[in-house]
Amino acid sequence: MLTFFNALKRILVGRPYGNERLSHTLLRKRVALPVYASDALSSAAYAPDEILLTLALAGVAAVTVSPWVGLAVIVVLLTVVASYRQNVHAYPSGGGDYEIASENLGRRAGLTVGSALLVDYVLTVAVSMSSASQYLVTVIPALHGRQGLLAAAGVVILMLVNLRGVKEAGKIFAFPTYLFLASVLGMCAAGLFQAATGTLAQAPSAAFDLVPEAGLDAGLTGLAGAFLLLRAFSSGAAALTGVEAISNGVPTFRKPKSTNAATTLLLLGGLAALMLAGILTLATLTKVHFVQNPATQLLLNGAPVQDYLQHPVISQLAETVFGDGSLLFYIVVVATGLILVFASNTAFNGFPILASVLARDGYLPRQMRTRGDRLAFSNGIIALGLAALVLILAFNADVTRLIQLYIVGVFVSFTASQLGMIRHWTRKLRTERNKEARRRMRRSRVINACGFGMTSVVLVIVVITKFEHGAWIALLAMAFLYAVMNSIRIHYQSVAEELRVEDDPEVLALPSRVNAVILVSKVHKPVLRALAYARASRPSSLNAIIVDLDPEETQKTVDDWERLRIPVPLTVLSSPYRETVSPVLAYLREARRSSPRELFVVYIPEYVVGRWWEQLVHNQTALRIKTRLHFEPGIMVASVPWQLASSRDKTAAPGPGD
Repeated sequence: MLTFFNALKRILVGRPYGNERLSHTLLRKRVALPVYASDALSSAAYAPDEILLTLALAGVAAVTVSPWVGLAVIVVLLTVVASYRQNVHAYPSGGGDYEIASENLGRRAGLTVGSALLVDYVLTVAVSMSSASQYLVTVIPALHGRQGLLAAAGVVILMLVNLRGVKEAGKIFAFPTYLFLASVLGMCAAGLFQAATGTLAQAPSAAFDLVPEAGLDAGLTGLAGAFLLLRAFSSGAAALTGVEAISNGVPTFRKPKSTNAATTLLLLGGLAALMLAGILTLATLTKVHFVQNPATQLLLNGAPVQDYLQHPVISQLAETVFGDGSLLFYIVVVATGLILVFASNTAFNGFPILASVLARDGYLPRQMRTRGDRLAFSNGIIALGLAALVLILAFNADVTRLIQLYIVGVFVSFTASQLGMIRHWTRKLRTERNKEARRRMRRSRVINACGFGMTSVVLVIVVITKFEHGAWIALLAMAFLYAVMNSIRIHYQSVAEELRVEDDPEVLALPSRVNAVILVSKVHKPVLRALAYARASRPSSLNAIIVDLDPEETQKTVDDWERLRIPVPLTVLSSPYRETVSPVLAYLREARRSSPRELFVVYIPEYVVGRWWEQLVHNQTALRIKTRLHFEPGIMVASVPWQLASSRDKTAAPGPGD
């Protein structure tokens, strides 16, 4: 029979799949693109915002260089995509950057990459959901101030969708992803056409004057200006997040897996670069102003603006190109909000797979390797969702604050994996004799070397420019995860060593005697069944014990015991403080001291109930006793079930003892 929680699980997650259906969860390229590339594609919704926001600190003139900052980001993006196309061909097993670093750079490097990616996946969900809540506020201004709760609700919904299975998630996310691509690229094309024909209007925020931050009045000149430019570039580098997810998800592609994954990577890179370039160019043409604090950074006719609700960059562009309140405006804004929600799906696919690989290697609890009812790694999905909820609520869904923690981890993994690939190809070239194969390997090594050089430079820039703004939190989280995972591996290794089978006479020796002890609360059917099972095992001795919590009830039990002439001695244990577990433990420990080589088996009668609320009112004392006895050497626990009427299947044939 289904309990309440099982019934609820069936409604939310669906009916379980058998192992034979695992092949049916593999993805076509057209489904894999929204599943794995939505994160990188959706970065077009917040990467331009962060570039413009950072440059705005130096005034209007600094904002005009945003397309050039975007171009630098695009060059890095395309280089990384080309590098990862080599990765998916060389390592199609799904370990991704972690496997590459572990095999070529050593265990410590692999663990560093693993911890960096886990942190970055959590931040992907937090940033994407927080940004999505801002777009929702654009459509429904009455929700302003509730972004944190909206983002948290989105995480919960997405977690439930992914628990239903990766293929189902892909089908759900395909339409919004393609709608986002069509609407944003269509908006950029329409805006550029209007610019070419001289009909392009200026953005609503173009009427405001920008107030430079103290020390940046001279714009981007000097050391402070150069540092700000690098900081804008590092913020825009958020556009690269999600590229690595495809290398972790190669096993979920249909055959040929590596080829399909590489093609999806190419599509991802081209589309992401095109959108980033189009948005920044259009923002420059329409003079979009986007700042961190409108009340202090924006002026209208020389006075600070009051009660101004700043909309994200894409919302401002859609309003400028299509008109505020038009159907196309709402399509662009809604599609952008949806893709940001679904961008988190990239992490919900990448995080569980990576966690399962880390669990396989002993760095995470083994439960992370377990597939759920729908053949998804359910424990990893739940862990990611809970971690993202903590971040969203802690930072109140503030994208600008969260994004400072972002991309540090992903560039750590980028850099380590590209260095690992250089070593991989160098090692392969030592043994390969085929000229054509050697030519391909040399070409791949050159591509990965370019990727390593570029990502290592960006990593240094990101750490320097973002450290004091919050990147230290991400680095601290990575260090903490590294220490925890290393401790888990050490624990598993020590347990394996402790449990290793040897010619140990103490382990192989049989106990001199087996003594049975029955726990009695009152004389009823469960106790009599436990008594019968204990006698059937033919122990060396058989005793029953009862804890005296209520003298009247205890005396009644003793009288019933004698009246039924049960041929087993019943010992009454005193309990002056009305506590059950301690007298039982004291009795067994005393018995063990007098007979240290003998084994004691404690039989505990338990009720089997059919309703979830019945479990709350039964078996709690038995559970406490079992929990304590598990830590006692030389004592075994045997649970003797008694099925109550609510637990019985009326259609089942009678069983023994019914």
